Amino acid sequence: MHAIAQTVDNERLEALIGQVVVDCGATSNAALVLIGDELGLYRALADGPLTPAELAERTSTAERYVREWLGAQAASGYVGYDPDAERYSMTPEQVMAFADPESPVFVAGAFEVAIGFVRAGEHIRERFVSGDGFGWHEQDAIVHRGCERFFRAGYQAHLVSEWIPALDGVDERLRAGGRVADVGCGHGASAILIAQAYPAAEVVGFDYHDESIAEARRRAESAWVGDRVRFEVAAADAFPGRDYDLVACFDSLHDMGDPVAAARHVREALAPDGTWLLVEPRAGDRVEDNLNPVGRLYYAGSTLACTPNALSQDGHTALGAQAGEARLRRVAVAGGFSRFRRATETPFNLVLEARP
Repeated sequence: MHAIAQTVDNERLEALIGQVVVDCGATSNAALVLIGDELGLYRALADGPLTPAELAERTSTAERYVREWLGAQAASGYVGYDPDAERYSMTPEQVMAFADPESPVFVAGAFEVAIGFVRAGEHIRERFVSGDGFGWHEQDAIVHRGCERFFRAGYQAHLVSEWIPALDGVDERLRAGGRVADVGCGHGASAILIAQAYPAAEVVGFDYHDESIAEARRRAESAWVGDRVRFEVAAADAFPGRDYDLVACFDSLHDMGDPVAAARHVREALAPDGTWLLVEPRAGDRVEDNLNPVGRLYYAGSTLACTPNALSQDGHTALGAQAGEARLRRVAVAGGFSRFRRATETPFNLVLEARP
């Protein structure tokens, strides 16, 4: 301890403690964001400036709780405060992030995932000692729901308008009636979007988690595409069907225990000139490339969900959410693909195309 004390840089220490304060505030406010989302506080505030009492009246909530909630939101920068009028409001950007579920940057799902990860922490701590896995099906349901809400926003913004058109000839084939397999489909957001955009295509989603498949079927019916997309329980290395024009894995390959076996099965299931679309978390190939806010988020998710899920399955490869393009390329090549390229990207995603 004496040696440590002699080398302390007070400025660095203050910066470190400042970061801790930010992180503790963020962790605590995650629960408040979900309260605001679930009780409609953001949606009501999006309509115009309100006092705490007015917001409480509009949402049938208790003013004293709302007052504290608003203070926390304003301190976080999630809402604005006018001290002269003593009213709170939201900018158009804040509305997009917190009050509009159809916005491409809607964030409530991300906070649901964060809360779910906190709940999983005790289980994952035990796995640190045992080395055992913790499957996706063992996560709290709030993680499943939050992931769908979080990723759906990005898929709505990019999948049909940018990602599929960036693939060689795929958009044209799907418009003409191609066959699509969405492997690791979760609650079906991506498969449903494809079915909506390409009514002539045959779309099927696969996931090993039977509860997610049941939810995907419900969502397809609600979206009026139940006749154009179907969902089946199946593992990534054993899903049925052949001659798919497109097989897609959205943010799922790195969760698989044996990604090479999955890649090999995808190769076998594709039509001779078919395409494998891989959407993976954005990551560089070296640790130092990922020491940034996005990498921080994904490393945390990888520790609490992605790597434990992979370790719960046969193979135990555990790519992790920050696998990077080079490792993903090696998986594709080992699975029998000869062509591999980055088709496009976003601040959060790598969009990769593999061809036989």
